[in-house]
Amino acid sequence: MLVLLKALAAQAHQWRHGYDLMKETGLLSGTLYPLLMRMTDQGLVEAEWREPVQPGRPPRHAYRLTTQGLELARSATDRADAPPSKAALA
Repeated sequence: MLVLLKALAAQAHQWRHGYDLMKETGLLSGTLYPLLMRMTDQGLVEAEWREPVQPGRPPRHAYRLTTQGLELARSATDRADAPPSKAALA
């Protein structure tokens, strides 16, 4: 989930397609899409159907972080980037 949060936060206000997120994160569809659905249910991600750019292609879901999701992504990234505490090193 952290990898996905980081990828979505990098372009927080842009709608992203699942295929692009799979390529960027290395997550497989069987992991990515359940995560996106769970995160949508939790209010961290919003999803909408997007019309295709090319005629004849089916509509696709697009995803982006909500304000709550962006806050979580930032706090999770801050924790991951913070140096370990002395207690953690002991």
